[in-house]
Amino acid sequence: MDLKGFEGLVKTEVTARRHLLKACQKNGHKICPRCEGRKRYVLDTKGRFRCAECRYTFGPFTGRWLGRLRLSARQWLWVVKLFELEVSARKMAQQLAVSYPTALRAVTTLRRSLVAATPGGRQLLRGEVEADEAYFGGKRKGKRGRGAAGKVPVFGILERGGRVKVEAVGNVTAQTLLASTVKVVRRGSVVYTDRYQVYDALMFCGYRHLRVDHDRRFTRGKVHINGLEGFWAYAKERLIKHHGVSKERFPLYLKEMECPLQSPPPGSLSPGGATAHPIGVKTFIIPKTY
Repeated sequence: MDLKGFEGLVKTEVTARRHLLKACQKNGHKICPRCEGRKRYVLDTKGRFRCAECRYTFGPFTGRWLGRLRLSARQWLWVVKLFELEVSARKMAQQLAVSYPTALRAVTTLRRSLVAATPGGRQLLRGEVEADEAYFGGKRKGKRGRGAAGKVPVFGILERGGRVKVEAVGNVTAQTLLASTVKVVRRGSVVYTDRYQVYDALMFCGYRHLRVDHDRRFTRGKVHINGLEGFWAYAKERLIKHHGVSKERFPLYLKEMECPLQSPPPGSLSPGGATAHPIGVKTFIIPKTY
């Protein structure tokens, strides 16, 4: 959807609410979020219903991510659009005339729903994959890279021509990295890494392991991890604009950055696919919170 069409959606509260309600309904029917029954009774003019089967009282956004905050339909659509355009929570609060804690809770809710709705989240990576670890944190004096103090280690696996999986880990021991690899990569795949010794055990886990020596060269034919190195540069550049991320929310930011490499669903609000988030409104409102 282009920006002109989006402006039409948020022109009034009625049009915005109608658009969200249509996305939440199943084939035009209002269904109970608990038992998915279609027969219900209208309780009042505020949009509350009671299920005829389980007697559950619900609203149009009950059980949805949208129901977690008291924002209007227009505000939710603008939150999604500004989130797609990578506007920070502080600037978002200024543009929407809401408090900063409210804007921060809204974007955190979007990131949680993004993790829940990520396509192919349970599918194993296969074929040729690259594995590497990186270290995230502010600039500090002292050692860089492995062994740097005050940094958060992140392990990543990139499927060439496909998806990427990243995860914050407590350490970079062989046991931790091998367990993360076995969890997301199909046995028999070709795994490219650098010469970090903890990866040597990959060949005993059912993988074909090929290494590149960065002290001599960064690529040896198909043996390289340049794709994952590029993702680390992209991720760190994206995080700089936040001027610091709490440890509690850091995993959500990582999962958010996996999404640009996933297949965009239909109905995206991105104008021409030019933004970094190929995610539509349905991603945030259709998944249930329970």
